[in-house]
Amino acid sequence: MIFKKQFVSCALALAMVALAGGSAAQTVDASTQAKLTELETRFKAADKNADGKLTLEEAKEGGMTRIADAFSHIDVEKKGYVTLDQIKALLIKNGG
Repeated sequence: MIFKKQFVSCALALAMVALAGGSAAQTVDASTQAKLTELETRFKAADKNADGKLTLEEAKEGGMTRIADAFSHIDVEKKGYVTLDQIKALLIKNGG
């Protein structure tokens, strides 16, 4: 459950990145890059309508249970979806 707590604590950091106009594009190590690549693949597979947005339902149905469990903390603006960049930023913030 540490992962959930990290999602919660990083939600504010993610919001700050978004407000500052930052992106998830940072220098990352090989291990983190591999995780980002896997995340992109899983995100695209779960994003059934290919709109670049993952709804809670898509996350659940697409097998992205950690994203679904922490959805309300990632979707800080309460838009009803999360983007790949938001999830990437969180992954990078958590050190991979």
